Amino acid sequence: MNATVASAMPDVQNSMDSRQIAINKVGIKSIRHPVKVVDKSGGVQHTVASFNMYVGLPHNFKGTHMSRFIEILNGNEREISVESFEPMLREMVKRLEAETGHVEMTFPYFINKAAPVSGVRSLMDYEVTFIGEIREGSDYVFTMKLVVPVTSLCPCSKKISDYGAHNQRSHVTVTAVLNDHLWIEDAVQLIESQASCEVYGLLKRPDEKYVTERAYDNPKFVEDMVRDVAGLLNAESRIDAYIVESENFESIHNHSAYALIERDKRKPA
Repeated sequence: MNATVASAMPDVQNSMDSRQIAINKVGIKSIRHPVKVVDKSGGVQHTVASFNMYVGLPHNFKGTHMSRFIEILNGNEREISVESFEPMLREMVKRLEAETGHVEMTFPYFINKAAPVSGVRSLMDYEVTFIGEIREGSDYVFTMKLVVPVTSLCPCSKKISDYGAHNQRSHVTVTAVLNDHLWIEDAVQLIESQASCEVYGLLKRPDEKYVTERAYDNPKFVEDMVRDVAGLLNAESRIDAYIVESENFESIHNHSAYALIERDKRKPA
């Protein structure tokens, strides 16, 4: 279709709307796109991310131009990173003639971990989400969300049992508003350090002995997990606000145990 024909066709999305109701978010969800993410060692991980992209729609516009979201993604030519996130958002807001914008990028991130005794190395994957927002007044806010699998061991089970204690795999999720760069690896290590024990991709027999005994010596309720992680997040100056959640997938119950702490450090405690 040439430009002359396209310009002659009606632009319904750009027509006026008389209902006087603005829309907070309108756009596209769950579109996959290749991205690259720089890791702490200086290397680059090539992965595939799922994107949600929205803008605020003023009350007088009937619709937004959905195709422009795709054009913006493709225009980055796989060069999407933390550093390019804000320019991409500002381009999106400008091209869609909006005042506010929101982009979520969720992707698997791999860390090469050494087993605690044998030192054998294996990859562990973590679910990471970058969230960028252009708010009213053109302020930019960047949030990083991590889902980190860990081991938790029940203190009550240990206390009342003659031998053994039930343990389970847990997911600790941290959603942090950042004011400066924080490596994914450092955030993961912060979270894992407060679990009963870390989770590894590959373990030899001496490693299995270590992680079993490590968890037994370090029992944690779900309440302990969120409080201990929150204590470190409170001390991290690069984090302005956070939500920390822990879900324990119980091994002796048909339900999960769950706890959440939310804090905005910019406000008085």
